[in-house]
Amino acid sequence: MNKRNFIAGAALALATLAAVPAMAQEVKARLGHVFAANSTMDQAAQEFAKLVGERTKGRIGITVFPANQLGGEMAQARELSRGSLELSLLNPGSLAGLNPLLDIHYLPFIASDFKQVDAIFYNPKGVLQTTLRETLSKQNIETLGFFELEFRAVTNSNRPVEKPSDLKGLKLRVPGSAAIKGFFEEAGTQVVVMPFPELFTALQQKTVDGQDNGASITYESRLFETQKHMTLTNHVYAMGTVASSSKFWSTLSDAEKKILTDTAAEVTKKQIEKNRQLNADFLQKIEASGIKIVRPSAQVMAEFEKVGQNVWEKLAGTYGADRIAALRQEAAAARK
Repeated sequence: MNKRNFIAGAALALATLAAVPAMAQEVKARLGHVFAANSTMDQAAQEFAKLVGERTKGRIGITVFPANQLGGEMAQARELSRGSLELSLLNPGSLAGLNPLLDIHYLPFIASDFKQVDAIFYNPKGVLQTTLRETLSKQNIETLGFFELEFRAVTNSNRPVEKPSDLKGLKLRVPGSAAIKGFFEEAGTQVVVMPFPELFTALQQKTVDGQDNGASITYESRLFETQKHMTLTNHVYAMGTVASSSKFWSTLSDAEKKILTDTAAEVTKKQIEKNRQLNADFLQKIEASGIKIVRPSAQVMAEFEKVGQNVWEKLAGTYGADRIAALRQEAAAARK
């Protein structure tokens, strides 16, 4: 091969390499969350990572970090906002420190059963999803989809809670949510706001008497091991978001964004169905461990709801009177 041919061949090789599409370059992303390994949330995260990898033909590789490995929810949200974390499963209700609107879906007794939940919480054009998407976007966080946490309950190590007045004087850990905090304060509870990763130790050391997560989180995070009583108050229904940093999102093509949002919709639908199927099983396991479970009657639930409705009025200034009014209309329509 003469020198001229060699140079031409080298130039052709370089041109060929330059022509290799960017799609061939792998993008590595981390997906963090606070939920227990192998929980329905973690299973959804793992399936999301697997399917995205397959559907982008290896272009996007996602590694899942469960159980607070990347910090609590507030820490992960801040990293998403800065662009130093790519993806997370977030509970917006724990992020009110970023913006008070992020716990609007924690208003007490928005819904009392899953039929109402589906009509209100999983309505893409409804008050809750619209507010959460817009508010997270202002924090440089994109919402890819919504998954189920659960109806929240009350557990404690002191006494059974059979009516609202039994909450008086109990020291309960609550997330950083004005709505949940307001509900328990209205009932006379001593509320202690602390991050979820600190909760088990606080219960174990009796820094707090109890907490207000539902059956799945109480069981899978082993919180029941420190408790004696549980009351199915269903005072708040909680849902979470599949979230991406805006910085990471901006690096993806429209086709890749569609793959991620479509995959998020697919895995969250499965997660919601599975979570509901497992709820009775979690309660059975909690009860089998020796926890006494109180299931309030309809009359007693009405008393709890009355306490909760006082909070709606008090927080109209926080969430906006227009949003509160629109949410009341949605709740009334769902109850019909």
